[in-house]
Amino acid sequence: MPQARANGVDIEYESFGRVGDPTILLIMGLAAQLTLWPEALCRGLAAKEFRVIRFDNRDIGKSTHLSDKGAPDPAELMAKLMSGQPVAPPYTLNDMAADAMGLLDAIGVKEAHIVGASMGGMIAQLVAVLYPARTKSLISIMSTTGRRDLPQAKPEAMAAIMAPPASLGREDRIEAAIRIWRAIGSPGYRASDAELRALAEREVDRGPYEPAGTARQMAAVIATPPRNEMLKAVRAPTLVIHGADDPLVPVEGGTDTAASIPGAELIINPGMGHDMTEALTPIYLKQIGDFVAKVEAAAKRGRQES
Repeated sequence: MPQARANGVDIEYESFGRVGDPTILLIMGLAAQLTLWPEALCRGLAAKEFRVIRFDNRDIGKSTHLSDKGAPDPAELMAKLMSGQPVAPPYTLNDMAADAMGLLDAIGVKEAHIVGASMGGMIAQLVAVLYPARTKSLISIMSTTGRRDLPQAKPEAMAAIMAPPASLGREDRIEAAIRIWRAIGSPGYRASDAELRALAEREVDRGPYEPAGTARQMAAVIATPPRNEMLKAVRAPTLVIHGADDPLVPVEGGTDTAASIPGAELIINPGMGHDMTEALTPIYLKQIGDFVAKVEAAAKRGRQES
């Protein structure tokens, strides 16, 4: 896969579809490599005549790992935040939004449909706020505004994602990944054991294991203020997709996101948790594909009428 220098870091990315087609930029979540966007989804969107870009955020996969910035303690940052003390993360979600725009600059894309999942949804929201001229539409998936009084993750989901593997050995890391995805997965669209093992093997073998990088990403999430007020300024067509059974980012995070953005559409999928299984891929493909196609059609009509 190619890399691009963007905002001072090297970003690993992959492109599907024709260069001249409208671009969809996919932004993944916490500690999640670009490969967690299902290839079938990317190829399906490309078949609908979109160019699809997926990439590794900073501190994950094959993009730059900012190891020189140390390993913040997310629990300590949260305690400071709750007590009103200032917090200073190694970087913020705004920096990660700038990474995404720097990637588009590097590959010569002026504007794109911005799609983000989980932490990636938070980044996508900031792209729509901070770079409105670059945002053709916004799709926020299983994400939240960050409002402090919203329901929090279920304890068992948080316990699963925070638990380290039993060792740094390959098999223990694979087993740890499977436990996480089982804990946060979709009860109505469960992945098979074989699917989860193949996914875990691919993720473990592709990128280095660096818990400090995950801590730096989590620090960015913790330190970034709630986005409700700034989201009121978003004018890009917006779709919010959320699972009714999400144990990591409860559905109220999605409903609050949609309520904060004027004219936003909201889809709540029963049986969907916090993942992208093979069984869910056709649903994501239809909901994302239909929405961006509708936005493109409306823009075309506007150009013809002007």
